[in-house]
Amino acid sequence: MNQREANDEQSLYFTAPKPDRAYVTAELTSIIDFIRYGASRFSAAGLTFGHSHDNPIDEATHLVLASLHLPPDIPPAYGAGKLTAEERLRVINLIERRINERLPVAYLVGETWFAGLKFKSDRRALVPRSPIAELIESGFTPWLDGRHVERALDLCTGSGCIGIAIAEYNPHWQVDIVDISDDALSLARENVAFQHVGDRVDAIKSDLFGGLKGRKYDLIVSNPPYVTEDEYAALPGEYSHEPKLGLTSGEDGLDICLRILDEAADYLTEDGLLIVEVGESEHALNALLPEVPFVWIEFKVGQMGVFALERRELVEHAAIIRETAAARR
Repeated sequence: MNQREANDEQSLYFTAPKPDRAYVTAELTSIIDFIRYGASRFSAAGLTFGHSHDNPIDEATHLVLASLHLPPDIPPAYGAGKLTAEERLRVINLIERRINERLPVAYLVGETWFAGLKFKSDRRALVPRSPIAELIESGFTPWLDGRHVERALDLCTGSGCIGIAIAEYNPHWQVDIVDISDDALSLARENVAFQHVGDRVDAIKSDLFGGLKGRKYDLIVSNPPYVTEDEYAALPGEYSHEPKLGLTSGEDGLDICLRILDEAADYLTEDGLLIVEVGESEHALNALLPEVPFVWIEFKVGQMGVFALERRELVEHAAIIRETAAARR
């Protein structure tokens, strides 16, 4: 099949008559019916899955269970549970909105899961989806093995998911979560309250380290914007609903990362560790700073564009990092 034929075939999905909702809701009755139906509709519509899920079945499962106020780990036996007429209509409407508006499921249902924890999610911040969740769940081993940690920082926090999850998994740590966006911080503060960690998590408005003078951290973690302008222009429609401020960072996606590298040493304790996600910009960063010994972390599915650096390595290579960062200003 050539590209023109593929495009013609895909267009059939979008020009085909919409299903009669009354008929559909009469035919479908159980939770598993609606998950199967949603997955089929999502596949036929050619949706993009990149917001916490990578396939239509998981996407449909999230939508159906969340819309029914059920947890994602519901026992399989409950899949046969019948929906009320009101529930059926609500689920069908959400399925159609996911297709017609290309809204991420997390925004449609107002919640998502990260590192095993539920978070509020809406257009004020990106949908949580960082591989850093795996590091949090594993206790940052082996990176923090044998280290004494009291304070951690989640820089460019967005919804607050990384910093809040760190606090949940490490109840003796104090965690600062920082963002420049008022909208993102308002959502992050709601999530702090939702997870009941307000005594250990402080949400701060700051342009990177600008509002953190005098603070020191044993661990700094950041998932900053790192999408290039060309990549952003080519993103599927689902990403257009997220704040661009949380996605793009210059022509090569590294403008903000370079600022973090330039300033982080001043905010780390002597044995402090920096962990930053740069995604597909990993190759550009290696080419830009070949002298810096970035350690690219291996996840269960392989490398995901997340590096670790010791404070002493930041200090050792401070001159070339500063020179490179200054060229962007």
